[in-house]
Amino acid sequence: MKIIIGQPRLEQHLLQLEAELKQHPDADIIFYPEGYLNQNVEDACRLAAEYGTMIVSGHRRLQERPKDRSIIISKAGEIVLEKAKYTPAETIVEQGWKISTLLCDELVLQGFCNESIGNVDIVMHSIGVGMFSEEQYSEWVEEASKIAMQQHCLVMGTSHADGSYRDSEISIPISYCITPDGEVVLASRSDTRTRTILLDRGITEPSSKESEEKQLKISIAPFS
Repeated sequence: MKIIIGQPRLEQHLLQLEAELKQHPDADIIFYPEGYLNQNVEDACRLAAEYGTMIVSGHRRLQERPKDRSIIISKAGEIVLEKAKYTPAETIVEQGWKISTLLCDELVLQGFCNESIGNVDIVMHSIGVGMFSEEQYSEWVEEASKIAMQQHCLVMGTSHADGSYRDSEISIPISYCITPDGEVVLASRSDTRTRTILLDRGITEPSSKESEEKQLKISIAPFS
């Protein structure tokens, strides 16, 4: 499976998303930050169907509390997951991979609440803006590593390339990818290049979760 991890700038429309869909026509999933889609969900559904690519991101319903939502749009342009922030995890399946989401500070405030959904293969962590300190950056990568090991799954995250938390003068854009054994194979700070992640289980009849993890192959480009 081919996943594109993007770190777009904050924008009113979906120009960067459409540009990456055009640039990566063979991608299975475009993974974008919290709040990127916002009022443009209908346009995102149209683009997903037009390019045959799943979109994982976030948007806001400004009249509701909490206002932030994680969202997954299928290759057919249908919303297959929409979850309010701070609620239990939900899942979808793409090419045999069971995928769930985390939204920004859910990572540290409640962790990954999967009691009702069982095992997952990938947790996709959409983050709003960059980290407000090096300490926060290290803490969030460490917490993501713990979830990867606890859940025996891949965990990956991405933030916008710009914007800051409240009045912070510091903003460290982040993207990362961590394997089920907790190995950090991508940890990017202040480097907003788009990453391509190729996943291959390398097996046809897995006998156990452990055997899947041992044969999981991950390729990342650009690596550094």
